[in-house]
Amino acid sequence: MDIKNYVLSIGEIAKKASRNMINIDTITKNEALIKMAESLIENKEYILNENKKDMENGEAKGFTKALLDRLLLTEDRLNAMAGGLKQVAALDDPIGEVVSMIKRPNNLRIGKMRVPLGVVGIIYEARPNVTVDAAGLCIKSGNVAILRGGKEAINSNMALVKVISKAATEAGLPEGCINLIEITDREAANEMMKLNGYIDVLIPRGGAGLIQAVVKNASVPVIETGVGNCHIYVDESADRERAIDIIINAKTQRPAVCNALETLLVHEKVANEFLPKLQDKLEELNVEIRGCEKTNNILKNIVLAKEEDWSTEYLDLILAIRVVNNMDEALEHIHVYGTKHSESILTNDYNNSQRFLQEVDAAAVYVNASTRFTDGEEFGFGAEIGISTQKLHARGPMGLKELTTFKYTIYGEGQIR
Repeated sequence: MDIKNYVLSIGEIAKKASRNMINIDTITKNEALIKMAESLIENKEYILNENKKDMENGEAKGFTKALLDRLLLTEDRLNAMAGGLKQVAALDDPIGEVVSMIKRPNNLRIGKMRVPLGVVGIIYEARPNVTVDAAGLCIKSGNVAILRGGKEAINSNMALVKVISKAATEAGLPEGCINLIEITDREAANEMMKLNGYIDVLIPRGGAGLIQAVVKNASVPVIETGVGNCHIYVDESADRERAIDIIINAKTQRPAVCNALETLLVHEKVANEFLPKLQDKLEELNVEIRGCEKTNNILKNIVLAKEEDWSTEYLDLILAIRVVNNMDEALEHIHVYGTKHSESILTNDYNNSQRFLQEVDAAAVYVNASTRFTDGEEFGFGAEIGISTQKLHARGPMGLKELTTFKYTIYGEGQIR
């Protein structure tokens, strides 16, 4: 098969569907989303059987537990995916919203209206749930989706797209509103990155290698997402018991996601008392600790951290710990090693909390809370297509409004300049 022509044909189908999506009303989009959700449940046996093939392939290839967890579909996860589609259906439709309207001295009325981006490409790894989340958000925001998942999840993705795209078209959406590039060869992704004139924006979702490959090689506009080397700083005034609960949640509730805690910074004035208590809890949950020299002097049977540990997104039950002299050192560490995703301070000092909020450059900055809340559903967006770590045009969880752009609408009465 000619991969270039295959990908181009997908682009052509998507572009045609995009023109038709402009005229789809909110009621039809919502009916499509609900039908897609119902179809997931109706076809759960088929989807789970296809996912089983991917899981067996992954186990045979020696995938890590974290990767297998990302790949796994269960009945509960399918129910959650269906629920996410229904939540998106219940959200306000951003398309057509007039954000502002001004009247000029010459009586021209100039409005600013939300419109779809057009064709949204998503390149992602072994997370089948992204297939459904991305498709649902694109549809509600009036966009067409071109999906390219990792080869690890190809059977799952093909099954999901077959089910939801059929439901969407039966509900009145145009053919080609949801597209999957089924060729898993890397060349297909490279061709997708160069679909200028067909893809309006490309969103990579996955590990650092994938994201950087897209950023460096794409000629279509890219929104950089995802890499989460997230930190929590335990200030000297922090509530110790609450801090342990927050850290355990941020590290272990689901370690293989981008908003999980990777590095813990602890003020030296509380380290001797706090770290042994934390270690007991972490060991119960099989978390490996890689600590700085000061941490190694306090804790026994841990690994001495190397320089690369401070910049590693483990996505696993591994936690780097560094004892810092003061808040200045904590802020500097985050500045050097952070990925502008999610950072948190645990403190009872108001001035320190406000300084942390002011000085930390990240998409989401927390005070006394787990980083695990950086999520579209938790933020009330229904779902998200990714977590943008850049500053243009979106930042943080990308919900419906982040999948729109604007057009100016100008009403005149014969004015000339």
